[in-house]
Amino acid sequence: MNKHIVFAICGCLFFVTGFSQTKNVEELLNEIEQNNTELKGYQTFIESQQLENKSINNLPDPQLSGYYMPFGDNITGDYTEYEISQSFEFPTVYASRNKWNKSKSQQLSSAYSAKRQDVLLQAKGIVLEIAFLQKQKTIETERKIQSKQVFDQIQELFEKEQVGILDLNKSKIAWIQEQFVVKQIESDIQIQMSKLKTLNGGNPIDGISSEIVLPIEIGTFENLWQDKLAKDPQLQELKANEDASLQKIKLEKNKVLPNLALGYNYQGVSGSNYSGIYGGVSIPLWSSKNKVKAAEANYEYQQSNTQVVTTSLYTQFQETYNQYELMLEKFHEYQITMGNLDSEQLLFKAYQLGEYSFMDYYLELQFYRTAKDRKLEMEKELQLLQAQLLKHQL
Repeated sequence: MNKHIVFAICGCLFFVTGFSQTKNVEELLNEIEQNNTELKGYQTFIESQQLENKSINNLPDPQLSGYYMPFGDNITGDYTEYEISQSFEFPTVYASRNKWNKSKSQQLSSAYSAKRQDVLLQAKGIVLEIAFLQKQKTIETERKIQSKQVFDQIQELFEKEQVGILDLNKSKIAWIQEQFVVKQIESDIQIQMSKLKTLNGGNPIDGISSEIVLPIEIGTFENLWQDKLAKDPQLQELKANEDASLQKIKLEKNKVLPNLALGYNYQGVSGSNYSGIYGGVSIPLWSSKNKVKAAEANYEYQQSNTQVVTTSLYTQFQETYNQYELMLEKFHEYQITMGNLDSEQLLFKAYQLGEYSFMDYYLELQFYRTAKDRKLEMEKELQLLQAQLLKHQL
């Protein structure tokens, strides 16, 4: 019951910007999907592989051979012979190979979906990082202004000889440090924007708001895992590998059937000639040896590999979910403890009224700032963990 209350409260706290903000994130990811160079290249690779797979199922080239024999006794005249023929595998082989090619296409499609989700998850993480940095920049800018006010006030008191040079230097250092922090954050934002531009195929991206947030409610672990089983491309690729290996068994069994050849043959000598249909059978007695057993062994391996990888993914997913729940609980404690109190402003007013010396004010200020920074950091970590848990929905 308490856990549901936590989810409800934090959900309200996080989901403050409405659907439009979430839609903006989706539009941004769609833009990156369209422009990403790696994904474009992989799509081209998939097309080439699919065409190559189809070409494997083509008929062999027709064969034309001929003989002209003018040398020798030639009592009966010159001998002429030519033959045109078309060889092909047993018809069921082509149908079986076509199904195998379709399963191979599904493998490629699942591999692309997995790569696409990796790219979009990376982009989403960068967007969240930029939003966090922008929010942090707003906070640090306010702190810089406040530090400047404190420095100006202490400088005025120093000129009136009411404070010493040490307090003046400390307040100036605090102001300089805040200026550096703001500049460092601006530099970090530019670095992240450059990364996002690279993912977007070199096209710049504008309009990333510091208020981009995600709804905190993600559902129960079991429901989330069942959704992942149905949608996750990595798991779908494992299933596609099984299907392809099963179709390979059926293909190899069909290839045990004899190859066939049909054609036309002409033989002629001294005005006399013979012509008719040519037929041939090629029995794959040696070429198919152990092929079926090898395909069956590969199918068993794919089944075993699916179980191993699925179990490993389940463990990793559960670990991430537990980490998310623990982080959410800690974040809730911060929310309850800190509430809506603006401790920094209260401290600043108390300092202005002379209730704190500069050192006492500065020490108290660092305590509350550290707590506020930690809460903001936890908010970012929660959103990144959530993005990881919901990766299969991208």
